[in-house]
Amino acid sequence: MWRVLEPFHAVTYFTGESRQAFTDAGLRGFWMGYFAGRAAPMGAVGPGVVTATFYGFRHSMVARALPDAWTFASATDVLMARLHGVDRALRRLLGDGVHSAELAEAAGLSRAAAEAAGRAGRPLYAANADLPWPAEAHLVLWQATTLLREHRGDGHVVALAAAGVDGCESHVTMAAAGAIGREVLQSNRGWTDDEWDAAVQRLRARGWLDEAGAVTGAGTEGRREIERRTDALAVEPWEALGDDKVDRLAELAAPIVQRVVDGDAFPVPNPIGVPSTGQ
Repeated sequence: MWRVLEPFHAVTYFTGESRQAFTDAGLRGFWMGYFAGRAAPMGAVGPGVVTATFYGFRHSMVARALPDAWTFASATDVLMARLHGVDRALRRLLGDGVHSAELAEAAGLSRAAAEAAGRAGRPLYAANADLPWPAEAHLVLWQATTLLREHRGDGHVVALAAAGVDGCESHVTMAAAGAIGREVLQSNRGWTDDEWDAAVQRLRARGWLDEAGAVTGAGTEGRREIERRTDALAVEPWEALGDDKVDRLAELAAPIVQRVVDGDAFPVPNPIGVPSTGQ
């Protein structure tokens, strides 16, 4: 379901309408828009909170955007800009489809799933869950996908931390496995060459990488266990919805989300390192 729904959430960062909305609110550049836009449900938080909850970014990179962003726009203004940009982007990408019965049904199912999850230990999910629901179906679907992906992301952070894998190491393993290149991940997370190379050495000492920097069997199994734990921690909303309704949501959402992908609203690779829906 993450693969089915993620591009619908990603319009928040990659469409021209969303970037322009953040600029119009006073934010400066892509990364300030990203950090402030994603963090705004938590309020005008500082770089420490964002480094902890986003997990994979170097603190100094976050600190270049926050707290300065809140001197240009309040958290409320950023939330309004976020919703406005998404609204404009989805209306362009979906056209008359924003009024379709299929989208309305998908919105209802996704909202039911999103509201079924617990807040405890889920800072980004819980912050978004406290926001009011919009009235329009396409924005309900967007807000639900945002809640569901942040719920999963919060659990993924738990799984990584429990496995003893830090933010830099998590990206080193992804690059070593060929999921996304180092040139994309390292530069877009702010890690220096020395920090990246030190993470490689730690993973070699752990037996997760070999001397050539390739993932070992132990490393592959370690990553699989992290993903299994992430899935287990993410299952609550889908169990509450039930298999038949989950299948129906996937059936409804697939062509809707494909229009978003076809509209180049989900670049691959992209600055936040999200893989394509086919991976």
